[in-house]
Amino acid sequence: MADDAKDGGLVFHPMDQFIVKPLFGDGPVGMFTITNSTMWMALSILAVIALLVLGTRSRAIVPSRSQSVAELAYGFVYKMVEDIAGKDGVKYFPYIMTLFMFILFSNYLGLLPMAYTPTSHIAVTGVLAVAVFLAVTVLGFVKNGASFLSLFWVSSAPLALRPILALIEVISYFVRPVSHSIRLAGNMMAGHAVIKVFAAFAAVAAIAPLSVLAITAMYGLEMLVAGIQAYVFTILTCVYLKDALHPHH
Repeated sequence: MADDAKDGGLVFHPMDQFIVKPLFGDGPVGMFTITNSTMWMALSILAVIALLVLGTRSRAIVPSRSQSVAELAYGFVYKMVEDIAGKDGVKYFPYIMTLFMFILFSNYLGLLPMAYTPTSHIAVTGVLAVAVFLAVTVLGFVKNGASFLSLFWVSSAPLALRPILALIEVISYFVRPVSHSIRLAGNMMAGHAVIKVFAAFAAVAAIAPLSVLAITAMYGLEMLVAGIQAYVFTILTCVYLKDALHPHH
């Protein structure tokens, strides 16, 4: 950064916060290297376990704060699955609940100072999206057999347009994991990058107060976005599940 400043380049690099680095040492990142991303994903999992397992172990009639939050999250996701995918989709609730809680905690823990946001990395969101895509596709064929392909045949359209619409439907179906993953990663990355840019201007005395106000506003917005993106990823998963269970609807 110092060399860039001397050459007239940027003193700060907003995208540096998204670099995956080894947690121990400075060697290359391999398949089994423990990285900053690995650590924060592990912390997200531990946070989910702490809330849903340890926080609800007493199961008191008058719930504690942790039990209340866990029950609220449980009821919220359960109703989402039931409303969108129907009663048949409730049996897949544990998987969807796990997705929602992992993404939610990853997003919020990434807002801590010096933290790393795993969901800002396309490799993480891509794996989550591909897992959902493969799961609902396999489930669709297992549950419906060849009739699952009726999902791509728009029977309500004029006969001449059906082949064209079928091609469009097939393309849009296979684009699902791409849009599913990029939407989450892009939103998390964009917000964090903007906060970093405003933070760099805080060192300039003349505009420091405005920069602090901008950071505060952006941080509040990111708190909202972190929850919304977990919700959007989950509700799209429910929509895809509904298509797999009821392709004729």
